[in-house]
Amino acid sequence: MNGSPSSPNFPASGAPEAQPAGTGAEERKSQRTRAAIVDAAQRLFRERGYQGTTMRDVAAAAGVSTGNAYYYFRSKEELVQGFYDRLAAEHATAVEPLLASTTGFTERLRGTLTAWLRIAEPYHGFAGRFFAVAAQPDSPLSPFSPESAAARQAAVGIFAAVLAGSDVRPHPDIAEHLPELLWLYHLGIVLFWVHDRSPGQARTHDLVAGTAPLVTRLVRLSRLRALRSLAAQAMALARP
Repeated sequence: MNGSPSSPNFPASGAPEAQPAGTGAEERKSQRTRAAIVDAAQRLFRERGYQGTTMRDVAAAAGVSTGNAYYYFRSKEELVQGFYDRLAAEHATAVEPLLASTTGFTERLRGTLTAWLRIAEPYHGFAGRFFAVAAQPDSPLSPFSPESAAARQAAVGIFAAVLAGSDVRPHPDIAEHLPELLWLYHLGIVLFWVHDRSPGQARTHDLVAGTAPLVTRLVRLSRLRALRSLAAQAMALARP
């Protein structure tokens, strides 16, 4: 997630310092080029698969030189990270109205997961090809890899927001780790979705609808000592 822009610096006169001419236009052009490269990569991944797509192919499809493509993304793996980052940003934007309109934890959780499924739906056809690579423990595309840290932190942040504005009050020891636990739950849903061949991935939507209330019950019961211990064990096992 990108940080908010810094405030302008004001000299003693109170007028803003002059900015280099063309900086804004150059930045917008850079963003458009970067977006075009990611768009081209997504299209080629769908058509040829991850392994069958090269950076040269992506550059040609985006209408830029291979050197320019490498300027924005140092490798094909880093290009996929750009896709991950975009997906996380779109997800955060999509859930804003939901999180602003209800405090019900079940509704917030179910709606957040459903929003991700809707955003990811166009990519379902080649998601399995990504998974085959990302499932390798040493793959930079793994959701647990250092390279995936930005997208991972953005996703955990979404679940932190789901919890923070909700009507549940888990035990403080659990609340600290709950966003990450919810993200791990989300990964389980994603894995099911990758293998779901039902029309429109209806079975995955049913899974979300059925498990969200169960997760809510577990969160509400988290003040029980036994569940606090189990959650701590789950976090210890889940950390890479």
